[in-house]
Amino acid sequence: MHTAPLAGLRIIEFSAFVAAPSAGLALAQLGAEVIRVDPPGGNIDIHRAPLGPMGRSLYWASLNRGKRSVELDVRSADGRALLQRLICAGKPAVFLTNLSVDGELSYEALSKIRPDLIMVQLSGSPDGANAVDYTVNCAAGFPGITGPADGGPVNHVLPAWDVTAGQMLALAVLAAERQWRLTRQGQHVKLALSDVAMATVANLGYLADVELNGTQRRADGNFLYGAYGDSFATADGRHVMVVAITTRQWQALLRATGLQQALNAAASALGHRLDDENGRYASRELISTALRPWFAQRTLAEVSGAFTDRALLWGPYRSFAQMLAEDPRCSAANPMFATTEHPGVGRFLTARSPLNLGDDRTSPPGLAPALGQHTRAVLHELLGLDGAALQALERSGVIPPATAGD
Repeated sequence: MHTAPLAGLRIIEFSAFVAAPSAGLALAQLGAEVIRVDPPGGNIDIHRAPLGPMGRSLYWASLNRGKRSVELDVRSADGRALLQRLICAGKPAVFLTNLSVDGELSYEALSKIRPDLIMVQLSGSPDGANAVDYTVNCAAGFPGITGPADGGPVNHVLPAWDVTAGQMLALAVLAAERQWRLTRQGQHVKLALSDVAMATVANLGYLADVELNGTQRRADGNFLYGAYGDSFATADGRHVMVVAITTRQWQALLRATGLQQALNAAASALGHRLDDENGRYASRELISTALRPWFAQRTLAEVSGAFTDRALLWGPYRSFAQMLAEDPRCSAANPMFATTEHPGVGRFLTARSPLNLGDDRTSPPGLAPALGQHTRAVLHELLGLDGAALQALERSGVIPPATAGD
């Protein structure tokens, strides 16, 4: 029987929005027991769009699949004490958060109880200032080089820095847990959302390009920077992206479109070189002008029929609806997915971890919990609270009233 790689690892997640919840999801999908703690009624992301037909947030449900959900009034002394006990009950004790925590929930207080505590915490900026994906992204250069050449800055729709930070938080948990296994020492791992963006820009060479070359990049539509790539409209109103980085890919594109002789002749006449990626980037307007009629005369199906050479890099643009309707990679035909009934939310295509660890990938992808669904079970299992103690907490408002599922 396959054993999940993180089986036996328990993580207390105190979070909201994308970064820390996505980290918890990634860890839960690998077998960790992730317990998300929310205040009564849910945190600020509990009703985030999109909403399902039953009124529940599909956003919240999807990011918290496979986790246990606990509701605690952490504004009360008793609630904070319970959360403190939950965090410190693990072996190792792992606390994951992207919220500002102080008092009993600070690293200083928790590590006095558990000197081997692993606390992984995301902040906005390294100086402690608040920041979210959109306020970080605007300062990271990318909006200024996104969109049409004659437009202003264009924000991305994907919360890229939140998603990237989430994976880094998950990596931090695993790195700190490995150190704990080797040394039995914990640590307070800090990550700033703005540092994720700034490091990415630096790691891609964009900052060095400015410092060493004085480059001032501008928005350039859908052209691929530094090589050839562009988008094209087809005869049936669809769009495709075509990329040719290597010489092999470039030659395959020319063969498929039948433009090898004409395009090379035009380039030679104008003094352009198309024999390497830098030359093709410099000639991008010429190349796209030559290719545009070829795509405009063909439907997407006809383009697909012509682009059978595996050396070709291309793909159709798809909406979310078209992904579900057309792309077998986004269907139950892909072992990563399973159509799953989530009680109180609905039945929809649900993803397992993208990591293929060599198992048969038939385990359920994790159900969306109801808010607070596991409150009593967790407090009983981890802290040994009996029925009377739980009733007392309910009367004082520290935990919500019991439901039929409790």
